[in-house]
Amino acid sequence: MLATNQLTFAYSPEKQFTFPDVRCDNREALLILGSSGKGKTTFLHLLALLLKPKSGSVVIDQTDLTKLSAAQTAAFRAQHVGIIYQKPHFVSSVSVLDNLLMANYLAKKPQDRNRARDLANQLGFSDHLNKKTNELSQGEQQRVSIARAVMNQPGVILADEPTSSLDDMNTDRVVQLLRDQSEQIGASLIVVTHDQRLKDAFQNRVEL
Repeated sequence: MLATNQLTFAYSPEKQFTFPDVRCDNREALLILGSSGKGKTTFLHLLALLLKPKSGSVVIDQTDLTKLSAAQTAAFRAQHVGIIYQKPHFVSSVSVLDNLLMANYLAKKPQDRNRARDLANQLGFSDHLNKKTNELSQGEQQRVSIARAVMNQPGVILADEPTSSLDDMNTDRVVQLLRDQSEQIGASLIVVTHDQRLKDAFQNRVEL
């Protein structure tokens, strides 16, 4: 379960955000919509404590992340939060498979090659596991990023524009995978986007 309360953030005195309180229970999905400049990515980074809020709280599984030290926050994030960034970030010197297994390594979990291959099959990039990530198309990189985010079966899945580089068929595939993973592992799923195609896929929505 993820919940926020009175969350605010400021880049400067002239650029400040006040966000609505949200709650997303286990196996639930929440879509956060908003046009450019409304703070969608900022909000997602606050949920993952990649940014420290000016005030307010972010609670995941009864743990207030704003009360943790930097080291505790990093460890909690690796164990419990899967993040899908708008622009995928990979280690370009290793293979796609090793990029997936790195999620296990950073969370200090056993490397699960079977899960990596299963996710690759579901998302349609199993033929590319031995390639370097810079050999993939933008859409393929996006799908690898999604697979990496759910490798550790996190309690919270945070997705920043996960379908922005995908056609309609792969958009449907990605939405279904995220929903399936959320249901299977009991995770809260939060998607921030301006992609209007996703409106019909999510009943719970918040507009920034």
